[in-house]
Amino acid sequence: MSIDAVDREILFHLGQDGRLTNVELARRVGLTPPPCLRRVKRLEEAGVITGYRAVINPEALDRGLEVLIDVEVSATDRKTFEEFEGTVASYEEVIECRRMYGRPDYFLRIAVADHAAYEAFLTGKLSGLPAVLRLESHLTMKKIKENG
Repeated sequence: MSIDAVDREILFHLGQDGRLTNVELARRVGLTPPPCLRRVKRLEEAGVITGYRAVINPEALDRGLEVLIDVEVSATDRKTFEEFEGTVASYEEVIECRRMYGRPDYFLRIAVADHAAYEAFLTGKLSGLPAVLRLESHLTMKKIKENG
């Protein structure tokens, strides 16, 4: 699917505010509402727009502490990787998990209530997994930029 400048403008505005009405979106991108709606529907059907969501304050859910964790594993077989990934993905504290090229093997982003909850997660769940060789935690000093 080719995406032209108008599509990119639509994506920009929806990325900023997914609750825009079609009328307001059309006004912002310089279209009338019917062709704007057709473009949005085409972008959705093509899988370019994959959904809409609410951005929720983590502190409202008692998840105000976010920690980034580098994970190195000792195994190299597919079964161990799949078991590790399945287990980590099932933890509600884990809000992002990426398998990386090179080191670390995995990058995790977790959200918990506080330092005590982080310690409980680290010692009670993550460090006890059989494949885990090394963990390195990173706490954020200041968020400079975040795209929802």
